[in-house]
Formats: sequence, structure tokens, C-alpha cells
Amino acid sequence: MDSSSLNETHAAQRVPGIDMLRGLSILAVVVHHVNLRIRFDRSPLGMRFPTLAAALGWNGYYGVRIFFVISGFLIATWSLRRWRSLKNIERRQFYRMRFARIAPCLLGLLAILSVLHLAGDPHYTIDPRRSSLPRALLAALTFHVNWLEAKSWYLPASWDVLWSLSVEEVFYIFFPLICTWVRKKLFLIPALGAFVVLGPFARIVFTHNDIWADYGYLSCMDGIAMGCLAAMLSRRIRFGNQALRAMSLSGALLCIFITILRRAAAGVGLYKAGLDVTVLSVETALLAISSLQRFEQNAVARSAWSWFFHPLSELLRGVGRSSYEIYLTHMFVIWPVVWAFYRSRSSLNTAPVWFLIAAVISGMLGFAVAKFYSEPLNRILRGTMRGVQS
Repeated sequence: MDSSSLNETHAAQRVPGIDMLRGLSILAVVVHHVNLRIRFDRSPLGMRFPTLAAALGWNGYYGVRIFFVISGFLIATWSLRRWRSLKNIERRQFYRMRFARIAPCLLGLLAILSVLHLAGDPHYTIDPRRSSLPRALLAALTFHVNWLEAKSWYLPASWDVLWSLSVEEVFYIFFPLICTWVRKKLFLIPALGAFVVLGPFARIVFTHNDIWADYGYLSCMDGIAMGCLAAMLSRRIRFGNQALRAMSLSGALLCIFITILRRAAAGVGLYKAGLDVTVLSVETALLAISSLQRFEQNAVARSAWSWFFHPLSELLRGVGRSSYEIYLTHMFVIWPVVWAFYRSRSSLNTAPVWFLIAAVISGMLGFAVAKFYSEPLNRILRGTMRGVQS
């Protein structure tokens, strides 16, 4: 991810802090989906340390919410660099870029899921009382899996992950239209801000369906809009080192407050008001701005970022770079891992080990899919277009 102040070579480079944040987020999603089936919180160790168990196993939902903010930040920052202003977005080119990034993995996943459904695999077979294969395919290809699940209940897990893609892509269908129609920042900022304001109401007031409260378009688009606003702010204002450090610290503390210190957050009414996601979005926006601008400031002398290149940090960044592929494919790893756990009759106290196994294999699978499938097709579909990170 990059900003318009960077040259083309530097602009194509990744921002370490953002990739690490993506890596942590996708790991939270993977571990959450394992924990739904191997309940570490019910083990003696998990019950003894409930805060640790909750932080380890129940932050997948927040991981997806962080992705929404990062997605908006990256897309808006790239658009500002390429077209100098959001009002100048070339819609055809924008849609071509999104198609090239999303379509290869999505179509490949749907093909595999269709075969598994037709083969009768119980983990991937759609319950005919709730939906059907043609209906699920239509929902996935027209980006309303979230609506289908709210109407007919959850789809099998590998289908279910597509709910977030539905939210993102509907937002990005309208994003360039809004930018080119509104044209003036004076009106564009309130238009994006409206999503942020409506988000908590959509999660708490405008729904009587728990799935729609979590998966609804307005319930989730506030995070993407927050990311877009953060990108606009980052381009407009260049913050000093002290301000950026304060952003990083504030963002980290807010993240801990929402994802780990849940009782404290509940005590001030954030969850009840639907503001926990809003606070998390603010946290992510602060971390995104500080990561991007600190990276830009150290573009020549990278000694300040040397700790990012520690092998473990580099591994986490690699996970972040393949986060989309990991997200779409990780359930193909989780089911075999869960089967092996119960087959081996392992104790629940070994759950963290199984979480680690699932995370490592999921990362390897996602990396392989990205390297040998989605990235080559991405480059072919994008043709001569360069300098994009999404």
C-alpha cells in the first residue's frame, strides 16, 4: 500500500505494519474457527485463564472487522495515488482491478465447493431445507451470501466465509460511483461518514436477526468507510514522529481494550450500543495511518524498521500478504485437523498445539494458492496495470 507522494517503485512495495496487522487478523479468524470445534475455553486450562482463552479463541469476528478497515484504507490510498483525487477514479479500470484480484480465488473455491457438495461430503453439503447449490452459487456470484444466511441460516463453513466478501464487493461496486458523482470532498466525507454513524444502529436498532446484525451491509460497511476516511486524512495531513507514535500506542491500547479486556469494554456499554466495532475500526485506522506514514518516512534509512525483518515478523508479514487466499481456503485445513484431534483422543489442554498446527498448514496452503494460482492469474488479468496492493 502506498500514497501519492511515493514514486512508482516505492509505491509498489508493501507496508510492513499493515501486512503484520493483516497477518494477525487472519490468524485470529483461523484460530476462532478451530475453537468453535475444539473448545479450549472448556478445558481446565482455559477455564482457569478465561481472559487468555477468550483472546485466543474468540476474536475471529473482530479479525474480519479489522480486514474491512484495512481494505478501505488500501483501496482508497491506491486510488488517490493513481488518480490524484477520488473524483477522478476511472470506474472501468477500478472494476477491472477488483475483478482481477477477487475472481480467480472466488471462482476456484466455488468450483471445488460444488464438487464436494455433489459428492455428498457432509462438511460441505448444503442442507436442502435451508438452500440449494444453485441458490448458494447465485448468492456468491452476486454478493449476497450474507443476506441468504440471514434469511435461511448459516451455510456450511467453507460457504459461510463468503459473507464478508459480499459486504466488501457491494461497497466497491458503489464506491467509484459515489466518488465520481459526489466529486467534492465537502460532500464525499459526510457520505462516507454516514456509513460510520449508521453502523452501530444497523447492528443494534435496525435488525431483529442476529446474523444480519453481524453480517448486514450497513452493519459492516462502516469499517470500510472508516478505512477510506483514514486514507483521505493520511494523504491530507503529514503527521510528525511523536504524533505517529501516539497513534500507534493508542491504536494498540484500543485493540487490547476491545479484544482482550472484554469485561471492561462491556462495563462501559460499548457492546450493548454496538460501538465495540466502531472503536475497533478507529484503532485499525490509527494503526494503518501510522504504519504507512512511518514507512514512508523511513523509505531510505530503514534501520528504524529493522525489527520488522526478524524471521518471525517476516513470517507474519508473509501470512498477511496471503490473507485473502488463507481466508478462502482455511476451512479445507480445519476439518482434517479437527478430525485428527478427536481421532487421537487428545486432551483439550493441547488445544493451543492444534491451533498452531491449523494456523501453520492454513498459511502454507494460502501461500501456495497465492503463488501458483491467484497471483499469476491476477497479473494476467491486470495486464499492464502496475503498483496495486489490495
